[in-house]
Amino acid sequence: MKKIRKAVIPAAGMGTRVLPATKSMPKEMFPIVDKPAIQYIVEEAVNSGIEEILIITNRGKGIIEDHFDYSPELEQALLKSGKTDFYNIVHAIPQIANITFVRQRETKGLGHAVHCAKNFVGDEPFAVMFGDDVIVGEDPAIGQLIRAYEKYGKGVLGVNAVPESEIHKYGSLKVDKIEDNIYNCTDMVEKPKTKEEVLSLFSILGRCVLPPEIFDILETVEPGVGGEIQLTDAMKVLARSVGMTAVDFTGVRYDMGNKLGILKAQIEVGVANQEFGEEFKQYLKDFVKTL
Repeated sequence: MKKIRKAVIPAAGMGTRVLPATKSMPKEMFPIVDKPAIQYIVEEAVNSGIEEILIITNRGKGIIEDHFDYSPELEQALLKSGKTDFYNIVHAIPQIANITFVRQRETKGLGHAVHCAKNFVGDEPFAVMFGDDVIVGEDPAIGQLIRAYEKYGKGVLGVNAVPESEIHKYGSLKVDKIEDNIYNCTDMVEKPKTKEEVLSLFSILGRCVLPPEIFDILETVEPGVGGEIQLTDAMKVLARSVGMTAVDFTGVRYDMGNKLGILKAQIEVGVANQEFGEEFKQYLKDFVKTL
């Protein structure tokens, strides 16, 4: 069995749910305290043993590439002013991982975006980490999925249960428990419209591990919801034919394409910050008293 060495991060979406902020700044670059969202995702990949990362972008997202590149002028200015701590932080960013970029020239859906990674992936299994889903926890979420792939040898879905009132916004999975937080997935429905279409309250949330066969499926799958090539439709073929593994992962997920998700990320990560977390908590306690 081949090792999972590569990760693909689709980051080509327009972020319409958080306009007007995304008119000039990609949602993947929204800061959570002092780091952009996508840096949390890259660090999660690296902490899970990923060696190579491909970020799929679109026009107007060159700022993402700039963030993971060196900034000689800024670095020299920091050194000149004696701000070596900040210099070390900035200088280390391009060294986090071996990152390459490819542009999705047409916005044809998540499935189309992942297909743009075909040459990068080759014949290896690979991780997919959605660019607007930040997952914070002691055990990296994609690492949990990689371990499940190594154990069961099938494509893996990162899942959590969502509220019944929200399941129509997500995909619903047909699952049977294998052990602990591990399930076998044999079917899925994207955004079920009726209660009868709901297979379970488990939904794919931001992470998966896929075999290279997914590319052949993506080339034949018909456009789905919104007239786009849906990754879910391709994964459904895998689930129905050979089955997939679903991992109810641990960690807190923040949807950076959602205004409330952005606010939650700022507050919860801020409270845990070692530098000023206690001071921030006291501020929140005092503020809540005024409500």
